[in-house]
Amino acid sequence: MKRFVTLELFRPDTSSSVELPYADGGIQAGFPSPAQDYINEYIDLNREIVRHPASTFYGRVSGDSMIDEGIEEGDILVIDRSLEPDDGDLAVCCLDGEFTLKRIKLSAGTVWLIPSNETFDPILVTPDHRFEVWGVVTHTIKNNRRPRLRRRGHS
Repeated sequence: MKRFVTLELFRPDTSSSVELPYADGGIQAGFPSPAQDYINEYIDLNREIVRHPASTFYGRVSGDSMIDEGIEEGDILVIDRSLEPDDGDLAVCCLDGEFTLKRIKLSAGTVWLIPSNETFDPILVTPDHRFEVWGVVTHTIKNNRRPRLRRRGHS
């Protein structure tokens, strides 16, 4: 069973802004509400999700050890290497020279790496391991659109 992930790492380009229209009145997830007549606010995604540009990376998820948290193969992680990990943080860790994406459980001088998939076992980090928290995940970017089947005769 594969307990490690392969991450493609990319540095964000924060030299320009990525301003997109922003529905500042909120979007209801419950009962529908009247649509806004116009959108006059903008949000800069670079400023919103990249707090520390010099220490932030994007990484694409490969593997399914965090699937029960909705983190799936192909999702993009925003990873901040300048943050000190806290108990419960989602982190990219380097364990014995390989990356793994897990929740960190800190208790009584021990470190556990906790998956979110019942087919994976938690990992107790021992002094025998080479271990480093490579970065703390601050955001997950995912494609919510389901793949569409092509209809016959259409390309």
